[in-house]
Amino acid sequence: MDPAIAEAVERQTAAMRELSRRAFPEPDVVVPEDAPAPIEQARAERRRQADVSHVAAVRRARAERAAREARTVAAVTPQRAPLRTSA
Repeated sequence: MDPAIAEAVERQTAAMRELSRRAFPEPDVVVPEDAPAPIEQARAERRRQADVSHVAAVRRARAERAAREARTVAAVTPQRAPLRTSA
């Protein structure tokens, strides 16, 4: 192999690595291996919000049923935390 060609290939490879490093920098943040991925964090938050909404709905349904059984008007208590809407 021609030494000039080998040298040109080395220069081109080094230039491509530098461009790749600039285009896709390594993150400076060190994340522990056991930390959940961002998508898992988002899913866990949505599950938590759904659970909160479900518990509020069950409580309201129980209060309405108790009011119907007692033949009184259900007193709607204000919610402690506003429920979020879903897309």
